[in-house]
Amino acid sequence: MVGLRGFSFPRLIMAGMFVLTASSADAAPEVDLALVLAVDISQSMETDEQELQREGYVDAFRSPEVQRAIRQGMLGRIAVVYAEWSGATEQEVVVPWTVIEYPEDALGFAERLAQSPIQRAGYTSVSGAIDFSVGLLRASGIDSTRRVIDISGDGPNNQGRAITAARNEAVAQGITINGLPIMLKQPSGAHDIENLDLYFRDCVIGGPGAFMIPVRGKHQLAEAIKAKIVREISDVRAPEGLVRPTQTTPPTNCLAEVPRPSTPTDQ
Repeated sequence: MVGLRGFSFPRLIMAGMFVLTASSADAAPEVDLALVLAVDISQSMETDEQELQREGYVDAFRSPEVQRAIRQGMLGRIAVVYAEWSGATEQEVVVPWTVIEYPEDALGFAERLAQSPIQRAGYTSVSGAIDFSVGLLRASGIDSTRRVIDISGDGPNNQGRAITAARNEAVAQGITINGLPIMLKQPSGAHDIENLDLYFRDCVIGGPGAFMIPVRGKHQLAEAIKAKIVREISDVRAPEGLVRPTQTTPPTNCLAEVPRPSTPTDQ
């Protein structure tokens, strides 16, 4: 795989490990959670939407709520990496793996993220984002109680391999995939889809305690990002009700990929 700025996948992994190994004396860091924040930067998102999304993640790690959730874990620390993605071969680590234990660690992570430029790229390969995130977890050298991939996106998989194949392989490795479906405008193009939240529910998220938080307005984005991260760190799972409806919405056809031109870069 090739990063957005031309880095090869192995080099991205090495860059993502440096923050950890530089201070760990070759010992695998032990954390409550290894969290991959995989953020959509496809061109279907407007520039102001991408800026709001970035600000939401920055503000989340600056917030007392996220810092408090980290401290309340069994070990009181997590490891997090922030990556951006779009097409099947377009992923890049923006802020490498960072162990966050104290508020100053969280503030440092937020500052590095705030200082990084926001990129934009082509298609939407959710499967490519999952595969890339699994690779980051595998090569991190982190000893974690839980492993979570946090996928944000404003559209369905329209490039790369089948989304269900990528999701199922990740879940089979004990990884949880959570979602932030972003629905800020009405579907209008060939790559758009109705009910993106149902698509995320049926086709993207999976694993122990998997959940999603849909966003339907710009004013909701920052708060949704913070709430999602707090829930992921705290591992608070919604209890299943004893009474369930006899009728539900039909499941989404995850294999009905949105048509797109074939390219040599397809996986």
